Amino acid sequence: MKLPPYPIFPTLSGETISLRQIVAEDIKDLIEISFYDGIQATSVQKATEMQTKINLDYANGNSIHWGIADKLTNKIIGTCGYYRGLDKGAGELGCILLPNYRGQGFMTSAMQLAIEFGLNTIKLNRIWAITTKTNEKAIQLLEQLNFIKIADLEDNEIEYELRTN
Repeated sequence: MKLPPYPIFPTLSGETISLRQIVAEDIKDLIEISFYDGIQATSVQKATEMQTKINLDYANGNSIHWGIADKLTNKIIGTCGYYRGLDKGAGELGCILLPNYRGQGFMTSAMQLAIEFGLNTIKLNRIWAITTKTNEKAIQLLEQLNFIKIADLEDNEIEYELRTN
């Protein structure tokens, strides 16, 4: 396994998006999708504080959090990454996209890049994701990416796991 942090923060590139490190100039565009421990940011200051915690988690080898950048503008339109389990050879994959960019294939590309990185670079043995039972678009995305439902959880949540064979 090759856990974070890395000597150079990994940038991953697809046809329409790239996954890159979030910088201070990006924060203002991400307030509505900035979360930490299930709490949403309400200001640039709160989003900045959350990003500082996310960066510390990365520095401690506990996660990797990318901004999803539209390749035409380099504007961050969402985030994705692995947020827990890395020390056990597993990764919980999470993602969120700004509403104006949903339904255009950006998240599918981002998740494919993140999955490939998790399997081939970090060498994860298991990749999983948790969403709510009512988030039909997330469920559809996970199933399209070869995840299978493995558990019903509390608080109306369900767990999916990547099927690798």
